Amino acid sequence: MTQKIGFIGVGMMGHGMIKNLLEKGYDVVAMAHRNRAPLEDLITKGATEAATPKAIAEASDVLILCVTGSPQVEAVAYGENGFLEGVSDGMIVIDCSTGAPGTVEKVAADLAAKGAVMADAPLARTPIEAEAGKLNTMVGASDEVFAAIEPILQTFCENIFHMGPVGSGSRMKLINNLITMGQATLIAEALCACEATGVDLQRFREVISAGGGNSGIFQMIVPGILDEGDFEGMKFSIANATKDLRYLNSMLADAGIVSPMGNATHNAFVQAGKAGFADGLVGHLVKAQSEMNKVNIGKC
Repeated sequence: MTQKIGFIGVGMMGHGMIKNLLEKGYDVVAMAHRNRAPLEDLITKGATEAATPKAIAEASDVLILCVTGSPQVEAVAYGENGFLEGVSDGMIVIDCSTGAPGTVEKVAADLAAKGAVMADAPLARTPIEAEAGKLNTMVGASDEVFAAIEPILQTFCENIFHMGPVGSGSRMKLINNLITMGQATLIAEALCACEATGVDLQRFREVISAGGGNSGIFQMIVPGILDEGDFEGMKFSIANATKDLRYLNSMLADAGIVSPMGNATHNAFVQAGKAGFADGLVGHLVKAQSEMNKVNIGKC
């Protein structure tokens, strides 16, 4: 491939994404994220290293961001040696982070002033699918930019949805998380309700699995908890879910709509974090609610 890909955010998701880019023939330059181990592994596979976001931008035709959220995007864009100092005319920046749509649009405007363009392409699914090249992404970009980046996204995504102009990908991702995290919250409450009222948990699982209440989220969370006491079936953290739901509720408040479920879901995740599960995964929401309700779910 002739395009050189810069990558900022070599974490659990980023490692798999870069691995797939390299396997499909792209040259990738990256920098360490929280620790060097993922980057060191990728260097053995052909990636190269740069020290700063500015240096990565200077060495790249396309720059991919995969950081935690809007504060981190702003830090690598506007901080010392930020990538905005290194972008060139015609460059494309793809933000795969989940952040506030307003931040995406702000960075896009500042890139446009330098002759560069931006797409927001937040991701769905987990690091497992990142390694397998089977992530989902929701893309906000012009038709021209989308056509230019689609082959790159295809290296690590199974399903690619062009949602509209810049910012629309981030809006869709937040609404997607309202549904997925809302389901997780209802599942946790329903499991506690079963245990408190004497409904057999395995029979509950059978009924839901055979009916309209079944979902991918249900199957990611419930079987592992009931069969093995494993609360880690959904590889997404309580902390990140809380952050995304905060962005969602801010977006919906700005839109002037009533969002009782968005606020209730956010509160459930905040409560789980305050109960000591901020570093846990979404399945630990069940553990947090079971402790609060003084019932035993799985092998709590």
